[in-house]
Amino acid sequence: MNVVITRKDLEKIDHCLNRMVSSSFANFVLLIDRSGQLIAHQGRAPDVDILALAALTAANFGATAEIARLLGEEEFTLLFHKGRNENVYFSAIGDHSIMVTLFDDKTSLGLIRLKINQTIDELAILVSAIFEKGKKS
Repeated sequence: MNVVITRKDLEKIDHCLNRMVSSSFANFVLLIDRSGQLIAHQGRAPDVDILALAALTAANFGATAEIARLLGEEEFTLLFHKGRNENVYFSAIGDHSIMVTLFDDKTSLGLIRLKINQTIDELAILVSAIFEKGKKS
């Protein structure tokens, strides 16, 4: 499938991600496709290899999808990892992408979840339209 993300598409995605960071007080958010390719990111990037983070996230989501199937679930649409200082919240965005939200313990998990749910709805429409255009190509 040939997926082309136009400048206009990317601006809309960046706007959603930027609003997510600013309204939730998250440190960083990135959007990747299910294969681990980076689509966009916003916020204060951590001092890590973002491309490696994207690839590992996709692998983590893939492994978790298999666990879900073993348990009779269609999919687990979110994953949450709590660290001593840093937390990571992974959210499925439709069938094609994953949003990764990094935040620290100063940020409320409830606020993060609320803002993620609002952002998912908007991003799902944008990403779905992008991938539908790719299917028609």
